[in-house]
Amino acid sequence: MNCFQYKDGVLRAEGVRLDALAEKVGTPFYCYSTATLERHYKVFAAAVPAGSLVAYAVKANDNLAVLKTLAKLGAGADVVSGGELAKALAAGVPAGRIVFSGVGKTKDEMRAGLEAGIHQFNVESEPELAALDEVARAMGKRAAVSLRINPDVDAKTHAKINTGTAETKFGIPFGHARAAYALAAQMPGIAIAGVDVHIGSQITELAPFETAFTRIGELIATLRGDGHTITRLDLGGGLGVPYEHNNTPPPDPAAYGAMVTRVTRDFGCTLSFEPGRLIAANAGVLVSRVIYVKRGDARTFLILDAGMNDLVRPAMYDAFHEIVAVAEPAPGSPRPKYDVVGPVCETSDLFAADRALPELKSGDLVAILSAGAYGAVMAGDYNARPRVPEVLVAGEQWGIVRPRESYADLIAKDRIPDWLAG
Repeated sequence: MNCFQYKDGVLRAEGVRLDALAEKVGTPFYCYSTATLERHYKVFAAAVPAGSLVAYAVKANDNLAVLKTLAKLGAGADVVSGGELAKALAAGVPAGRIVFSGVGKTKDEMRAGLEAGIHQFNVESEPELAALDEVARAMGKRAAVSLRINPDVDAKTHAKINTGTAETKFGIPFGHARAAYALAAQMPGIAIAGVDVHIGSQITELAPFETAFTRIGELIATLRGDGHTITRLDLGGGLGVPYEHNNTPPPDPAAYGAMVTRVTRDFGCTLSFEPGRLIAANAGVLVSRVIYVKRGDARTFLILDAGMNDLVRPAMYDAFHEIVAVAEPAPGSPRPKYDVVGPVCETSDLFAADRALPELKSGDLVAILSAGAYGAVMAGDYNARPRVPEVLVAGEQWGIVRPRESYADLIAKDRIPDWLAG
């Protein structure tokens, strides 16, 4: 479900015309829908067992306005850096609803989490466990931890976002789990709380989840037999979203929640989840203007003012995004094929190849859909292209929630050493 719909011939974000926004803020820009964010969070939270912690994965979209929108609904936060921790706290997420994940936590980040009083650390290796124990003891604290156990399950997603197989950098191998928990039990700065598992992102089948969760359930029984108190189970995120509107959408949250309830019913654990893409992806679009239509011998190129520095997913993952005209095309109008590209000096600056779209010309607006997750948050200023603004819409209200960078902003990031200053 999303709130980007045509009305009176123009694509709107809730009650706001995207063409009018483009005139106000310029292009390209990201636009997020409050109603969609809220709806997606509520649907997921209602689908999983009562009392679960739904910790939004901040890495998907870390805009403070997005985080605050979700925090007001009771969302927690899954963070993977000190910066994400700081943003979650600044947005009003209670520290007791924050989970700190990630394979490379520094001691400074560990201190920050302990000082804030976060819910738990999801620990991904024995060396990290030792470092956290050292930091906690020095602070006179005990760190609540769940060890991330890699169940060696193929999530059947893109290789670059598949995190549950034996070949990835994530988690502790399943065969090492008992030894890792035995080690943790000997550390005075560590309080074993539970188990964590996360097998990947944009997963479009329930079977890999069920296989992984079932295997982790067997591990929980074994760990309890070893004398460990296991009261929490973090099941991660990863449920896919419909980037392409076809007849094979991913499972919906209700189906996922029913599977989780059935599989974990006898585990005796409080559950937590880390949805990110599921909440944010279809709550955002990237609006761009056509600069040129370039006709080659074999292809016609639609050259936009947005580039791969603004939305890198197609270049990085060959990711599919629907692209639509902001002005609603007439029924039955021609749909020529375009290669939709940006202005960045890379051949990989390609949003879509051989894509059938309404006939477009210089100056027309398009919206790249499902761009609310891993869009602006992964953007950069390659080719000295300033970061684009982000806008949040709520009904007929809108506000710029991150301003467009200027050339002066780009230049101000650099420093000239003394020997060059003259």
